[in-house]
Amino acid sequence: MFREMRRQKQRISEAECIEILKNEPRGVLSMLGDCDYPYGVPINQFYCEENGHIYFHGGKVGHRVDAIKKHDKVSLCVYDSGYRKEGEWALNIKSVIVFGRIKIVDNYDEMVDICRRLSYKFTKNSEYIEREIKKYASATLLMELIPEHMTGKLVNEA
Repeated sequence: MFREMRRQKQRISEAECIEILKNEPRGVLSMLGDCDYPYGVPINQFYCEENGHIYFHGGKVGHRVDAIKKHDKVSLCVYDSGYRKEGEWALNIKSVIVFGRIKIVDNYDEMVDICRRLSYKFTKNSEYIEREIKKYASATLLMELIPEHMTGKLVNEA
């Protein structure tokens, strides 16, 4: 059902893909938007090691929510900040593409737990995190990406 990578020499392992998903805080979620146009939106994401699912949050209304309710198949692209080999100008970047289905998390306690864990990717200030959760949790929608296929690769910009 899913295509194999064409350039197998650039492929990175599943473990490397998971490390990128765990460590990198941002990605681009792509879905089928209005009038079936592609719609990609930057997101903050959290990879849950316990179940291998990826979570992100947002408001309860908007283009992204409408698109997901209409069609639950999405892709997520996450990439690292890259590195340069000594003496070279080109950047080497590892990226991951995840294909899967989205579902809305209805359990309030689970939503708060995941949002808290996501927040710690950005700050260790627990007072700030708890204040934000208290203020915005009731207006937050948590979405869960259940992966069906994942590939990763290392690309040199040259």
